[in-house]
Amino acid sequence: MSRINWILCISLGILLISGCNSSFQVGDKVVGLQSGKFFYTDGTLRTQYHGASFNEAWKASEKTLTDMKALGIVKNKEISKGTIDAILQDEKVRITVNYVERDVTIVGVRGGIAGDNFSSRLIQDKIKANLDSMK
Repeated sequence: MSRINWILCISLGILLISGCNSSFQVGDKVVGLQSGKFFYTDGTLRTQYHGASFNEAWKASEKTLTDMKALGIVKNKEISKGTIDAILQDEKVRITVNYVERDVTIVGVRGGIAGDNFSSRLIQDKIKANLDSMK
């Protein structure tokens, strides 16, 4: 294994053991963990929803943007993945929904050009609330 791979493995191990909010840069990518629920990479905050089908996560994401009065909503839905682009308070937002397995879906939110962790977290919280209300 090369030296860079060893450093990456050790850094990732430290992050996983620490259990707190952490981030680091690997080359031109920024990777971070937050409380074990969210994974933040390249400006996109991702979380894995257990107990949520792809269609439920998609509908919850659509409802979130509608509830937040997003403008210029553009949807691109395929069989196992989809993206929703919109404008929220003059910021571009992209939500990606990816099927993982039955009743497990990953939803990624990127707010702003470079990725705004605070706005992405707010949108993820609203998606989770919409998923919970669907149950």
